[in-house]
Amino acid sequence: MRVDPNALYLKDGKFYTCAGITAGIDLSLALIEEDFGPRVALSVARELVVYLKRPGGQEQFSEPLQFQTNSSDRFADLAAWIQGHLRQDLSAEALAERACLSPRHFTRRFKDALGTTPAMFVEDLRLREARERLTLRDQTIDSVADSVGFKSGDAFRRAFERRYGLRPSSYRKHFSLHPRERD
Repeated sequence: MRVDPNALYLKDGKFYTCAGITAGIDLSLALIEEDFGPRVALSVARELVVYLKRPGGQEQFSEPLQFQTNSSDRFADLAAWIQGHLRQDLSAEALAERACLSPRHFTRRFKDALGTTPAMFVEDLRLREARERLTLRDQTIDSVADSVGFKSGDAFRRAFERRYGLRPSSYRKHFSLHPRERD
């Protein structure tokens, strides 16, 4: 028996295996692609609002859900709110006001509760959402940057490359069936 902790699913001859609900979706999309081709699989993935092909080794959890699970106080609903308002001002000051705390106290409590700063948390959510949107061929790199709250396309490109080690355009080429060359 072969175990690969970074694989989303495994195929061994006529047998397939996966673990977890999201990995089951990944496997289902792979089977659809095998039987009906990439266009149908992409159509199903878009309908489900998921990646057609997620890279292996990704963290297998939802950052906002983990945030809500780990937090039992006034931060409990903040992650979901942030996720739905990525284009807004999500500075520590703005989030502190929403949580009814002073900025300094908010930042300290946030870091104690989640082990990261509000700025890093927001950037991570923005970049994760941007990765999803980069797989859509009807958006430019700059429109993706704007849609997730980056001040400029250049700021987005720098943050994306710093976090993932590749340019947004390279990510799009790798993970989109029909990449656009706009960068």
